[in-house]
Amino acid sequence: MSIPQTIYFNDYTPSDYGIDSCQLEFIIENSSTRVDNVMEVIRQNPHATHIQLNGEMQDLELLWVNDVLCDESMYTLTDDSLTIALDMEVARIRVITRIYPDENTALEGLYRSGGIWCTQNEPEGFRRITYFLDRPDVMTRFTTKIIASAKECPVILGNGNLAGTATLENGKHVAIWEDPIPKPAYLFALVAGDLGSIHDVFVTMSGKKVALAIYCDKGNENKCHHAMRSLKKSMTWDEEVYGREYDLDIYNIVAVDSFNMGAMENKGLNIFNSHYVLADEQTATDMDFMGIESVIAHEYFHNWTGNRITCRNWFELTLKEGLTVFRDQCFSADMNSQLIQRLDDVRSLRERQYVEDAGPTAHPIKPDHYIEINNFYTATVYEKGAEVIRMLHTLLGEEGFRRATDLYFENFDGQAVGTEEFLWAMQQESPIDLTQFERWYSQERTPTLRIKSHYDSTAQTLTLTIAQVIPKNTHNLEQLPYAMPFGLGLIKANGEEFELKSSNARIIRKGVVWIEDQLNELVFENITEVSKLSLNRHFSAPVRIECDEIDHSFLMAHDSDGFVRYEAAQQFAIKALQSMIQGNEPDDAYVTAYGKILEDTTIDRMYKAQLLELPTISMMMQFQEIIDVDSSHKVLETLKRTIAHRFSSSIVQEVQSLYEPTNSSIDAVSMGKRALKNRLMSLWMSLGDEVCASLCKRYYDESTSMTDRLAMLDLLENYAPHLAKPAFENFYARHSDNTLVMNKYFALLASSRREGTLQRVIALQEDKAFDEKVPNLVRALIGSFARNLVAFHDLSGSGYDFVADKIIEVDGFNPQIASGLAGAFKSYEKLSPLQKGNMGSALERIKNHPGLSNNVNEIVSKVLNY
Repeated sequence: MSIPQTIYFNDYTPSDYGIDSCQLEFIIENSSTRVDNVMEVIRQNPHATHIQLNGEMQDLELLWVNDVLCDESMYTLTDDSLTIALDMEVARIRVITRIYPDENTALEGLYRSGGIWCTQNEPEGFRRITYFLDRPDVMTRFTTKIIASAKECPVILGNGNLAGTATLENGKHVAIWEDPIPKPAYLFALVAGDLGSIHDVFVTMSGKKVALAIYCDKGNENKCHHAMRSLKKSMTWDEEVYGREYDLDIYNIVAVDSFNMGAMENKGLNIFNSHYVLADEQTATDMDFMGIESVIAHEYFHNWTGNRITCRNWFELTLKEGLTVFRDQCFSADMNSQLIQRLDDVRSLRERQYVEDAGPTAHPIKPDHYIEINNFYTATVYEKGAEVIRMLHTLLGEEGFRRATDLYFENFDGQAVGTEEFLWAMQQESPIDLTQFERWYSQERTPTLRIKSHYDSTAQTLTLTIAQVIPKNTHNLEQLPYAMPFGLGLIKANGEEFELKSSNARIIRKGVVWIEDQLNELVFENITEVSKLSLNRHFSAPVRIECDEIDHSFLMAHDSDGFVRYEAAQQFAIKALQSMIQGNEPDDAYVTAYGKILEDTTIDRMYKAQLLELPTISMMMQFQEIIDVDSSHKVLETLKRTIAHRFSSSIVQEVQSLYEPTNSSIDAVSMGKRALKNRLMSLWMSLGDEVCASLCKRYYDESTSMTDRLAMLDLLENYAPHLAKPAFENFYARHSDNTLVMNKYFALLASSRREGTLQRVIALQEDKAFDEKVPNLVRALIGSFARNLVAFHDLSGSGYDFVADKIIEVDGFNPQIASGLAGAFKSYEKLSPLQKGNMGSALERIKNHPGLSNNVNEIVSKVLNY
């Protein structure tokens, strides 16, 4: 096994050569694909004498430099590069290679999935297609000619605009695609196959007509319409909010089952995991519909924030991903509910990124080194990166942020840049120097704000002391205080709020102060009574809050800020659950406050479902020095039963009033009713009530909504397994030929908290609907089990051993998916001695496996060395 090489940000230098244009010809055959690549090369470093092209997993057949055929003495070929002497200002390099898409199980580069040839080139897949300068700062104009069987591949697609087609001899045909806009190789795309499609037209704000198409497996065309509507809404929103118009004549989307990522923003030819395209009301959940709308938007928004302006190197990944996540979050909020979207954003951040930030793989949103860049497509780079952008948006305001992004687009269109260029544009509109704010890009871990207040009744002032507690980084080095916006409110006993006035606090907008010191003492005047503290409103900064003065019950009932009200409910519940782990009874004050929310008929149903959400075991673990999954699970179930007993009549009445078996609409009201009903059914089912169990089974049988059917299946599996078996058999009979729905089936069973889950998961691997070469299915069955904290952390250690075995197996053909599974072991340092010993043995076995990929080795090594 080769020694993994660490890549450092400080070692970055611009490319010695550029590639002005590239003409590619693909001849696609069943056994292999011939790639003819003609590059117009320009020397950028006058001292350069050799060009080193990236390339791997391909056969070099012929090579020319300026029409001179090269023999082996004129170049150096290794497993990952082709080096050619090139002491000239311009040159034409032509290289013919042969690649084998059917053998490409890593799904990077050009591969074949279910009869469809498609590509995935971000971050470094293009080097598996041909020899090239495969780095994001080399931007090239591509022309692509694709030749394939007209019978097997009636559809052949590439980047840019369609320049021409022709029918050839021997049953073949050809299409030529021209992309007039320079792009890095990671945005190159090709698709060929026998596909169905739907088509539409979008008229841009300047009156240009853009042909839209979504391609999929034949028979799934009717499941593409929600995605098409989402695309058109995205295009309109980007014009209205950012003034960004689409720049090509064609916009194509292709849905494929075998895809390592969620989707890819290739210029003019987005390739999507089918999970984020295909949906109808019989096979997709409410969350599926919302997810499709969000991801369609995300990939479209990349056209400007990622494609036209791309990142200089992969350390700058958050430049495009953090900004684009922020944009898609804002889009989803505008299309649906601002509050619910914000709660979803924060929940995702805390469940994934906060855990990452606290563990062995913590890194800044702009990391300074990596071994395998695929391991840095993380919640930190994406979600925390989006929160950093959101803080800038809060500071600049809507109009100021728009002016700053306009400046960014005007100055850097067509370039590969870094976060410094983006922050320069922000600084032009910022009322505050952003030098200290830049620490959010270079420091890791989640800061804590430790807050105390003092009320002076004589002076009628409230002094708020905010201390920044900055954790050391993964190298045990001290880090510096941050600058951030901080939303807060001071609430009177009657629920009204004081207007914030201060002689020493920097109030950047109503209810938002700017914090930058290690210790901040903010004095607010004209405070006529002791007030309740409402902190980090709208989740204004990605921090933890420590404050002993928070009145959770009061905020749950009275706070006008929807996030703080939700946060109060969550923190009150966590406090009650922690007390229960210590042997105490459920906190009556919390149960009473919960009941008031439950019985309040004035609250929006979707929001009410959020307020009634109990903390997950994962969230509880974040507050435990030594993880105790078993106790956390037990007290969570006890608290559910306590609430259900106390408010059983209200729960039963509400459930029955909300049940609409024939309603599968995805409007806000319908989704809100389902969300609240299913939340309450979960409470009721915890009682082990046979009447409720029978009702749950009936709801499964009668409902036309996939959201309801899955919710009822989950409850039956965990609380009434005797009724779950026939329900699952029915579900399998209905959907066994639909891979997307079977993902849900496998995920539900792998997430079961009942005894014997591991044995059932092992058996499910033999199911005819399961294929370990399909990433979605691996994530659904093996990934769901690895996230099933009750089963994975079983004291026997069998869960650790099983996942370790699967990581080793999957790593042999798809390292990217294997390294994703390895993330389950990040809790290693916080386990009990028994569990740590079991997990450590599994980790050592992975690390010592011959031929382990860099992807998995990097994750496992960080966990073991933490």
